[in-house]
Amino acid sequence: MPEPLSAEDKKLVTLARATRARIQAAEGAAVRDTDGRTYAAATVDLPSLRLTAVQACVAMAVASGSTAVDACVVLGESGIVSEDDAAVLGDFAGASGAVVHVGDPRGTISGTMTFVSQDS
Repeated sequence: MPEPLSAEDKKLVTLARATRARIQAAEGAAVRDTDGRTYAAATVDLPSLRLTAVQACVAMAVASGSTAVDACVVLGESGIVSEDDAAVLGDFAGASGAVVHVGDPRGTISGTMTFVSQDS
């Protein structure tokens, strides 16, 4: 059983869940950057643009001037972090890594892992 989430990580669960539910996307995600700002997004699946929810969140953080992510929540049916998402989180993890909580669409967290920066 996963350890209890901090209040900050519970906020990420709420954001990811609400974002996914709003458009009934495959996944919802939320990240917190190293400055404490949060970003939430859902899967983007257009004919000319496909992004996972994590990729969309990280893109928003980068476009807003963020330099790294401390934490991430990914909610969806798969219950896993894809290889592409793992790569993005590794590329953009903070100095102490990015803690990633994975859960189902209801927000029940089933696992937690840490991705370490590829530059370390």
